[in-house]
Amino acid sequence: MTSSPNPKVGFVSLGCPKALVDSERILTRLRSDGYGIAPSYDEADLVVVNTCGFIDDAKAESIATIGEALRENGRVIVTGCLGAKPEEITAIHPSVLDVSGPQQYDLVLDSVHQHLPVTHNPFVDLIPQAKASEPGIKLTPKHYAYLKISEGCNHKCSFCIIPSMRGKLVSRPLGMVMREAEQLVASGVRELLVISQDTSAYGVDTRYQPDWWRDTEYQTRMTGLCTAMGELSRSTGVWVRLHYVYPYPHVDDVIPLMRDGLILPYLDIPFQHGSPAVLKRMRRPAASENNLERVSKWREICPELTIRSTFIVGFPGETDQEFNQLLEFLKAAQLDRVGCFQYSPVDGAAANELENAVPEDVKQERWDIFMQTQAEISEQRLQNKIGTRQQALVDEIDDGQAIARGYADAPEIDGQILIANAGHLQPGDEVTVEIDGADEYDLFAALIGGDV
Repeated sequence: MTSSPNPKVGFVSLGCPKALVDSERILTRLRSDGYGIAPSYDEADLVVVNTCGFIDDAKAESIATIGEALRENGRVIVTGCLGAKPEEITAIHPSVLDVSGPQQYDLVLDSVHQHLPVTHNPFVDLIPQAKASEPGIKLTPKHYAYLKISEGCNHKCSFCIIPSMRGKLVSRPLGMVMREAEQLVASGVRELLVISQDTSAYGVDTRYQPDWWRDTEYQTRMTGLCTAMGELSRSTGVWVRLHYVYPYPHVDDVIPLMRDGLILPYLDIPFQHGSPAVLKRMRRPAASENNLERVSKWREICPELTIRSTFIVGFPGETDQEFNQLLEFLKAAQLDRVGCFQYSPVDGAAANELENAVPEDVKQERWDIFMQTQAEISEQRLQNKIGTRQQALVDEIDDGQAIARGYADAPEIDGQILIANAGHLQPGDEVTVEIDGADEYDLFAALIGGDV
C-alpha cells in the first residue's frame, strides 16, 4: 500500500481499564508521530487491535474482533494480553501483520511505522508537536479518566495468569503519577479513577522510595499517594476513586481521608470468596485477614463507605458447606455493589491442576442463588438512600433526563443516578440531588438548590 502524507490508523481496545490506558498511550504516540486516527475500518489504512486474554470469553471476543478487522480492513496489528502468546493468534489468523504483548508500546509503534510509514510533508512537519505537559488522547469522556499507578503483579493467585502476561509489579514514581493527575484535572477531568493490578501494593517494588510533588516529600506507597491525591482534591475539587484494593491492614490508614471528603468513600476490593479454605486454594493475598472485622471497622470510621467486590463460584473443590460460607459472608458484609463469575479454567493457571471440578449445572445453580442473595442486599442498601442528599456527576443527557453517578458509582460497572427534568445540564456538571426512588441497581433523584 502506498503511504499517504497523513495515514490513518484504526484502533479497537478490548478488556479492562488498564488495557484502555495502554490504548490511550499508544494512540497519543501515534498522533505525535503524524498519524491520523480513523473512526471506522473503511477510513483506516491499518488497524491495531488491543486484546484481552484473561478468561476464555475474553479470548474468544479478541479472536473474533481480530477476524472482523481482517475482513473489514485486511491490515491488522495485534497487541495486548492475548499477544503474550502470539502462536494462539497466528494459528487462527496467520495474515495478521504483527503481534506484540501487553505494554509493548515501542513494538507497536515500530510495527505501525514499518507497515504504514509516514511520508515527509513540509507543511505538516513544520507544525509544532504537542507539549509533553499536555494530556494525550483519552478514550473516556472528557470529565473522567483512568490513572494507572503501576504495571504487573507479584501475586500468584491460582486462577490467574496476569503476572505471566504483564510481569512483576512495577510502580510508577509518585511525583510522575501526581503530575499526570494535575494535567488531567487541568484538561477538564472531574474524576480520577486510580487503577492497577493491586493498588494496595503500590510502591512495594521500590521499597516505598520517597518522591516529591508540590515541594512536599511523600513515600511511594498507597497511603502516600492517597494523601497527595487528597491534597489535589482539596485544591481542585476533583473526585478520586480507588480500584483493585486488597484488604491489607494499611488500607485502614486511607479510610480517614474518605471520612474527611478528600478521597471518595469507595473501595473496589476483589474478595473473590468467603470461605478461608477456598481462598487458600485460590492463593489469595490477605486470605488470612478477618475481612468482616475489617469492613466493620472501616464503616465505624466512615459510615458513608461504599464497597464493591467480585466473587467466583464453582471454584475447583468448592463444597456445599464452602458455598454456604460465601453466602453467610455476603449477608454479614452487606456489600453495596457485587459482581460474580462462574469459575472458568484459564490456560496456564495453576488451578487447572486442582481436583474435584464443580459440574457446570451446579455452578449455574450456585451463581443464581448468589445473585439473588446479593440483589436483595443491594436493593435494600439503595432503598436506605431514599430521602438523602447526594453529590452527582453528570455523564450524559437523554431526553431531558440526566444520567449521573454519585460517589458510590464507578462508571460502567456500578449503578446510576437518574435525575428528572435536568436537560439543561451538561456532561461533567457536578450537582446536588435528593434521592426520591430506587430499584435493584439505580437511584432516582431530583435537583435541589441552585442546580434546579
